[in-house]
Amino acid sequence: MTLRQKFVVAFAVVAVVVAALVGAFTYTLTAHNLRIEVDRSLAAAATTLSSPGTLAVVTAAAANATTGQPPATRATEGFIQTARVIASDGSVTQIMGVDAGIGVSAADQALAAPGAAAGTRSYEDVTVGDRSFRVLTQALGNDGGAIQVARDLGETSRVLGTLAVTIAVVGLIVLLVAAVAGWLVARQITRRLTGLTEVAERVSSTGHLDVEIPAGGRDEVGRLSASMQSMLAELARSRDDQNRLLQNAGHELRTPLTSLRTNVSVMRRFGELSPTSQRRLLDDVDGETRELTNLVNELVELATDRRDAEQPEPIDLASLAERTAERYRRRSGRTITVDAAPSVVLARPHAVERALSNLLDNAVKFDPDGRDPIEVRVHGTTVEVLDRGPGLEPEDADRIFDRFYRAATARSMSGSGLGLSIVQEVAAEHSGRVSAAARPGGGAVIGFTVASGDFLPESKPQPAGS
Repeated sequence: MTLRQKFVVAFAVVAVVVAALVGAFTYTLTAHNLRIEVDRSLAAAATTLSSPGTLAVVTAAAANATTGQPPATRATEGFIQTARVIASDGSVTQIMGVDAGIGVSAADQALAAPGAAAGTRSYEDVTVGDRSFRVLTQALGNDGGAIQVARDLGETSRVLGTLAVTIAVVGLIVLLVAAVAGWLVARQITRRLTGLTEVAERVSSTGHLDVEIPAGGRDEVGRLSASMQSMLAELARSRDDQNRLLQNAGHELRTPLTSLRTNVSVMRRFGELSPTSQRRLLDDVDGETRELTNLVNELVELATDRRDAEQPEPIDLASLAERTAERYRRRSGRTITVDAAPSVVLARPHAVERALSNLLDNAVKFDPDGRDPIEVRVHGTTVEVLDRGPGLEPEDADRIFDRFYRAATARSMSGSGLGLSIVQEVAAEHSGRVSAAARPGGGAVIGFTVASGDFLPESKPQPAGS
């Protein structure tokens, strides 16, 4: 069953239930009110007939009256109201209307018996043949027996029957109207969902992500449309990034692989080379292998984005900077100074440490002479590394964070061109930014920040990775 059909069925079921409840309530209330009106009319008639003056006149008139119509004939005429007196000995005197064949019950006899309080009443429904009567018996008191009046319920039954048919017809009409209205409303609601389903099926079958999803207003379906459009746009950007990464990776891998193939060819004549050439060849193979390993590792890092599995935690940027700088002092033998005040941020510790490591590695590589120290500065949520290398041209400052980009001064140096792009991704993960500029007096200042909203100046500093 489709969603549209479910809407139609739901509308119809709700309408039928409501119509049934309203119909049942209306029928019950009408029947109750009709019964009250019948009882009220019988009580009024009994009160009038039981008054001494009226009862004597009516009884005398009934005794002297003659009629040419048999009681059975009169009893079959539409509306029947009959009245009679029940004596204390159980005898019955018809004083109004005709005898409808209603018997005298034990309850009626008790009201007609001597000692019954005047005005005591009882109601009952009596069926005679195919006719139903509402019967009221009222004690006259003073050993005068009881007055009994009855009213045919046929008219009431016909009214209730007509009402039941009307309720059924109205219920059927409501059902049809609800089904049509449900179909129209369901069509309006599911029209956009159907469009979204078709778009999803088209994307699934063709793999094309460049599809337009019609705007759908501000309701839940509209929000779903906007979310799907954003999701498809993000998937398209992600796929484009992957394609560019593969293309750039292929381009970058060709250089070391070509060099390795050349060296392998030369190594076939390894015994013919001089010791100096042999060492140079082995050093070249070792360097190219190391570069190839670093490139593959960084490609894997970018492709798998393993930092996503790391949970943010409070870290002290000053402590992290000092520990990372100490590691590079031992590794490179360079003088690295740290200018930092304690500043605790909520971040992924290993990701931030990797970004700072890439900045230090970049500074060591581009400032190989090492006459001046490399500086690390941590101010608030900003981390910067300053070197005295060849510096940055204005056109390079905006592009050095692109994957595989090499400035003119760096194309002769080793490296994959991915280190600074990883710094940019770490900054983006923390809602921060990257920066690069030429340093006054020569060199470069390259750094990143995390979002100021993640800065926790009142937090107790904790070592990174703790």
